Amino acid sequence: MSPIQDKFSLAGRGAVVTGGAGLLGVEFCRTLAEAGAGVVVADINAETAEKTAQSLRDQGLKAVGQAVNVTDPESVQAMVDACVSTFGSLDAIVCSAAMDPKFDASQAGKHGSDFETYPLALWEQALGVNLTGVFLCCQAAARQMVKQGKKGSIINICSTYGLVPPDQRIYEKPGQPKQYKPAFYTTTKAGVLGLTKYIASYYAGTEIRANCLTPGGVYNQHDETFTKNYAYRTIMGRMAHRDEMNGALLFLASDASSYMTGGNVVVDGGWTVW
Repeated sequence: MSPIQDKFSLAGRGAVVTGGAGLLGVEFCRTLAEAGAGVVVADINAETAEKTAQSLRDQGLKAVGQAVNVTDPESVQAMVDACVSTFGSLDAIVCSAAMDPKFDASQAGKHGSDFETYPLALWEQALGVNLTGVFLCCQAAARQMVKQGKKGSIINICSTYGLVPPDQRIYEKPGQPKQYKPAFYTTTKAGVLGLTKYIASYYAGTEIRANCLTPGGVYNQHDETFTKNYAYRTIMGRMAHRDEMNGALLFLASDASSYMTGGNVVVDGGWTVW
């Protein structure tokens, strides 16, 4: 048996993070790189992907930026190929790219976040990114992992709203029109969890594992009203810091979780316990 520290090492491995320039994506890329992996920072925005990768390289870590449209199979395949050509293999993928609506009170009632009038076009766009995009990334990653004939870790980022519906009350602000977390978010994140369980089952008997990481709300300069409303709903009484998902992410990407597949690591401050 190897020392426990060795089980968390990703030395010599290649990893991809979609949405790699996002709030949590940046944290995930840094975590994997610090553990020894070569990381492809994949994002719809090529400039921010490369900027994130450069910041890691400036720290002596291994990273490259890669533009990706997760709804385009050819773009997704190019992302996987970039990891293999640069780092020799694809050993872990973190599917973090997603549409997550941010509320603007000035637009309340105009963008159709209410269920009765939510636009079909926006619903279908969200399905394409949040669910079909994860499917395409997992599919391309799995093809490569099968080709390599060795272990691989697929990590899909879910959400507490994939486990329970939103508490729409936390988005209310006195004197302002009602705001809602749109239906697509719960629907797609629940779908990601189901897809992950399917993938885990499909690769039974292999060393290809698929798991979910489910973060709670992460503080990102939210206004005071929302922050207080959200904190009240958690057991720990606060939102998460942006680096508080990193330990769970590394656990799932590494051999430390070698006997775990089809699972879901929930890091939500107790939100879903109530």
